Amino acid sequence: MSYTIDRTFPDTDIDTVDARTREALAAHGFGVLTEIDVTATMKKKLDVEMPGYRILGACNPGMAHQAIGIEPRVGAMLPCNVILRTVGSGVEVSAIDPVASMQAINNADLHAVAGQVRDMLAKAVHAI
Repeated sequence: MSYTIDRTFPDTDIDTVDARTREALAAHGFGVLTEIDVTATMKKKLDVEMPGYRILGACNPGMAHQAIGIEPRVGAMLPCNVILRTVGSGVEVSAIDPVASMQAINNADLHAVAGQVRDMLAKAVHAI
């Protein structure tokens, strides 16, 4: 089982895909709670150059509330991370597959919620 939902955008830049990704996430009920510019962090902390790499922490509040109600410690696995990374002359978007990440928790009700979130994230990635 793959642990991400992926889509590649050839001949574009990370800033363009970032804007499109945020719009698609918002249109499918997700907000971006956190953002990590991994490229800038690696440069600052390690003086290492690397291609564009960003992590967006996406959250659908209703689904997060439902999951936390079922399994209170699931917050350790939230939000749903979406990465944008420069690959060749384009950008790859990879969203976590919540079904794969929730396999560590033995709770069928939580797995059902994870399936719903996966469908929502897949639609968002497809809409970018």
